[in-house]
Amino acid sequence: MCGIMGVVGAKDAVSILVEGLQHLSYRGYDAAGVAVLTDKGQIEIRKSAGSLDKLKSLLVGEPVNGRTGVGHTRWATHGAPTDCNAHPHTDASGKLAVIHNGIIENERALRQKLAGEGYVFRSQTDTEVVAHLIAKYLGETCDLHCALQKTLQIISGAYALVVMYADEPDRIYAARKDSPLVIGIGKDAGYVASDIPALLPYTREMLLLEDGDVARVTKDAVIVWDRDDVITERLPKTITWDQEAADKGEHMTFMDKEIDEQPDAAERLLASPLMRHAVPERVSFVACGSAYHASIIGRELLGRLAQIPADVKIASEMRYEPELPLDDTLCLAVSQSGETADTLAALRQSKRRGAKAAAIVNVQDSSIAREAESVQWMHAGPEIAVATTKGYTTQILSLLRLALEWGKTREVLSARDAREWEEQLNRIPGLMRETLADRDRVDQFATAHIAPRLVFFIGRGLDYATALEGALKLKEISYLNAEAYAAGELKHGPIALIENDALVVAVCTQSELTSKTISNIREVKARGASVLALCRKSDEARLKAEADEVWTLPDAPDAVMPLLAILPLQRLAYETALLRGCSVDKPRNLAKSVTVE
Repeated sequence: MCGIMGVVGAKDAVSILVEGLQHLSYRGYDAAGVAVLTDKGQIEIRKSAGSLDKLKSLLVGEPVNGRTGVGHTRWATHGAPTDCNAHPHTDASGKLAVIHNGIIENERALRQKLAGEGYVFRSQTDTEVVAHLIAKYLGETCDLHCALQKTLQIISGAYALVVMYADEPDRIYAARKDSPLVIGIGKDAGYVASDIPALLPYTREMLLLEDGDVARVTKDAVIVWDRDDVITERLPKTITWDQEAADKGEHMTFMDKEIDEQPDAAERLLASPLMRHAVPERVSFVACGSAYHASIIGRELLGRLAQIPADVKIASEMRYEPELPLDDTLCLAVSQSGETADTLAALRQSKRRGAKAAAIVNVQDSSIAREAESVQWMHAGPEIAVATTKGYTTQILSLLRLALEWGKTREVLSARDAREWEEQLNRIPGLMRETLADRDRVDQFATAHIAPRLVFFIGRGLDYATALEGALKLKEISYLNAEAYAAGELKHGPIALIENDALVVAVCTQSELTSKTISNIREVKARGASVLALCRKSDEARLKAEADEVWTLPDAPDAVMPLLAILPLQRLAYETALLRGCSVDKPRNLAKSVTVE
């Protein structure tokens, strides 16, 4: 959510800010702006609602030059996506500019207090409150660092803040709590961003701020104060992956590229070390969105392969449940970005309740990774499209590997079983490539079903989780009304919606449950629905007798099928969205890294 870019000491700050924001635009945004400190010592603002192209046009008509500046892409929380509410925000004097990711939870009370003291607000944002607070304390202390620290003691909530002050032209300040910030150390300039891809064109030396840190960045150096306002050392890291990994290459969109990258990501994951953690007595998953669906599969795999009881909790709901003890429980947080605010908060709450903490994440040095005692890296590589694809499948594969490892340790799996599963794991990338190769049928089906009134995804067991993820993909990027149900639940209410113009996608890959799902296909066919069925190649004849169209998948163990079944459903969502003229990589109202509650 939102994108932050800052630079100090550059020859052309504006071009760097705009390019950096372009690399961050995948996060989702509805307004953009920059603040630049000119050679005359004045801060000039250019900002507008809408796309970065609008900001670029504005900068062509009203150019601004300087060596230091900050830029922001905003995803609206406080106030509508308007020019006025776009970042950066300034104090009354215009000498102080602030950009901010996150939510200031006590904004309303602070706004009322400041208004009572005579401060005038020009926007509806919580960020402007921060600008006025810093200015207030700056007037009392004449020291920007001190004023920023006083402000941080008063505000509550999540934030990544970057502050620029006209009277200190050779530096910018950054602060973070629960929202990521990365500092780039260049040869002739210093940089700040909310994510690594924005900085890769300029430097590979990155310093990741920790919760509570405040940093002063100049073109030559970085000074970091910890949460106790004590100067501390944060060692930079060298980023080894290149910009090409975060670019589309020959693909039309990031999502198209990332769908095709899934077999390669699976190979990387299978070749990587497995997380080492003592076998838990029970597991409690916390996750959101697609990671929640992957966790449902993980729960089933732990039960089947390791006989470990597990539950899955939506992180935003788990935060408010009764705080009962979680002794002898492993809280396993699943998040592609490692910065999902609700998942991070749920992990912390679980630790307070006595649980051990582990995580499955893609981004090293992310907040969730640092909070966990053990981490399983997904090795998916950069995932730019908002709707996850390779992040989801690498989460499932990570959980499958963990379930097998713990099953061997608990002697649920025999030595022979373990050898057979090793062979099956090595087959997965090839099976995924085989599944992805059959693209034409997906294109043709999407063209024929571009705008159904209603789409139901149904399945049983592991197929239900696939149905949930398939429906989410379709609604995320094509904006169609898609819902998922456990197939047996249809007759308990949802079947009332089935009419002639409904499309039902039936996932039928679980060997012992296919007959049951076929009975549900018959129920919806009797009421006029069109049915697309996904099944194993060996079940093709059975399903052709029942469904209007059948897509077959390579035969594999039940536990592997979710990794294959989701692939054509990702492609179906993608092709449908393209045909409907939707923004595939950046769907409306959504953000890649959800860093607010």
